[in-house]
Amino acid sequence: MFETPEEVKQKEPKGFWIGIIVVVIIVMTGTMFYSKYKGAVPRTTTAAQSKGPADPVHDLKIQRATMNKDRSGTIENKSPAYSYGKIEYETNYVGADNSAILVNKGTLPVTIAPGEQHNSEINDALYPAGTSWYKIRIMGATPAAQ
Repeated sequence: MFETPEEVKQKEPKGFWIGIIVVVIIVMTGTMFYSKYKGAVPRTTTAAQSKGPADPVHDLKIQRATMNKDRSGTIENKSPAYSYGKIEYETNYVGADNSAILVNKGTLPVTIAPGEQHNSEINDALYPAGTSWYKIRIMGATPAAQ
């Protein structure tokens, strides 16, 4: 006679949940594209003007140098705006007691464009007797804006 009424559960259609998932995906995709491309405004100035003055000591990096019989090396130009030519270098040959045996300077008559690498033979003194280690570094170069 007195039965407990069963609660009627309201079922939401599957289309409702699919719609919510689609909206969430669209919002996430839109947010991703907005954050990725919000700063993509074309520049009207040249790269050389916006980057400031040339700095060959910072822009040119020696990737590999061997001062044995072949005396070769690889130099990379990390500048996005300048090419460099007449690259000046200095080599230091150091003995076991950390004293300099020979310090030599030279110039590479090459031009390296922005972002490029160049393999060249370094015309330097042949590895002096008593050398424990050596160091080669870029001293300067002639810049040209691209």
